[in-house]
Amino acid sequence: MARSVQALNGPAPALALPARWPLFGVAATRAIERLAIASLPAHTLMRRAGLASARLAMALAPHAKRVWVAAGPGNNGGDGMQAAAYLQGWGKSVTVTWLGSADQAGSDAADARQRAGEAGVAFADAAPADFDLCLDALLGIGATRAPQGRMAQWIETINRGHAPVLAIDTPTGLDADTGSTAASCVKASATLCLLSIKPGLFTAGGRDAAGQLWFDGLQAVNGGAAAVYPVPADAVLLGEPSPRPRPHASHKGSFGEVAVVGGAIGMTGAALMAACAALHYGAGRVYLALLDPDAPSPIDAQPELMTRRLDALALDRTTLVCGCGGGDAVRDCLPKILSSAPALVLDADALNAIAGDTQLQSQLRARARRGWRSVLTPHPLEAARLLGISAAQVQGDRLAAAGLLSRSFGCVAVLKGSGTVVAAPGELPAINPSGNARLASAGTGDVLAGAIGAALAAGLDGFSAACEAVYLHGQCADRWPPEQPLTAMALARRLGPAR
Repeated sequence: MARSVQALNGPAPALALPARWPLFGVAATRAIERLAIASLPAHTLMRRAGLASARLAMALAPHAKRVWVAAGPGNNGGDGMQAAAYLQGWGKSVTVTWLGSADQAGSDAADARQRAGEAGVAFADAAPADFDLCLDALLGIGATRAPQGRMAQWIETINRGHAPVLAIDTPTGLDADTGSTAASCVKASATLCLLSIKPGLFTAGGRDAAGQLWFDGLQAVNGGAAAVYPVPADAVLLGEPSPRPRPHASHKGSFGEVAVVGGAIGMTGAALMAACAALHYGAGRVYLALLDPDAPSPIDAQPELMTRRLDALALDRTTLVCGCGGGDAVRDCLPKILSSAPALVLDADALNAIAGDTQLQSQLRARARRGWRSVLTPHPLEAARLLGISAAQVQGDRLAAAGLLSRSFGCVAVLKGSGTVVAAPGELPAINPSGNARLASAGTGDVLAGAIGAALAAGLDGFSAACEAVYLHGQCADRWPPEQPLTAMALARRLGPAR
């Protein structure tokens, strides 16, 4: 099952996400917040945030008696203190550690501090020695630098404890825009997103830091795919794609041809896995153009596959998947492939060859001017080579890196990793919530490339093909029987399109 967002208001709790769920970064979220505050009586929005946080806290840990609210100096701390007031009123023993001060607090946070005090909440300078539940209300989206001093110490205490941790809006230390994490970052059991869902919760370090995700629009927005937000989204979260039924009156030619070019000496397995994935994903015919001339026939592994020399393929009507296990040998094939194949997936060694050759880069860019479909499927290091930066820079802002790749080469870019990002010119970047760490094994990227190739061969545009295959590739891993090892070839044979 894909990682889902549970809604406290608006849509019912979601077991499968809608096809496109809007995501809003910090700037957009602040704009939504300003508009909501302007339409409500003073302090209303923060009180709603506190109530939503307190309710979810009790749902997550109904038997907790001692609650620690770690509150920062800004509005996130105010949300936490409002929650503390409710929890204290419901019979819990609540301790707040607050990094703010009465003379510097904003009006909303000052109101929250007063209400917490009137409710009997205890305020302390140090983290309590024992607690059954912790609310992380230190920074939310208000981070401007990495946590330091007492805040960093409290984060260490939070992470060292065994109690459930509810992060209000965003775990402290996590960049809500990018998913990058500071050295001190809260590892939450659950995160309650307020007003909007942030892209950083789904990519890079976000998935590990945030835990289970919940959403509350605070009666200001309904949330979900059907909501009308007052500002444009920064990205979308992928959901399960709509089925593509196969008509009864169809034949193998109805679903296109895929040819996998790769499999240099010692690496034929990568090409074979990509081809098997394309076959099981629904391509009508699948060919293997192996770059190892002495490679054995794949008939024993998958008798439906056919072998062809590259020069025997009809490149103008065949979707090519190029690079899987291609080694250095794939470099000599690329000029012809780039200039002849209208539908193309470039993976692995093909990407490395293009990264080191300006002529090949020019050929790749020329494809966009011809209206041809090109999909790049790099992991972070391959993306870094293509962009001329470091892998750390790519991982530091995966959305930006994927967007830059797509614009630089006029193609669809699939930046693989935790929270795979799909970017294309003229499209909002999409983040994939499906998949898990069992995909971190050799060959699963080749399987994804083959699946994208089959989706292209079926007639989908590059962005739609990539989004569909990326989601279903991850979903297949999410549904994998826990007692069975997940290997790439087994994944290829179980993968299929939405029907």
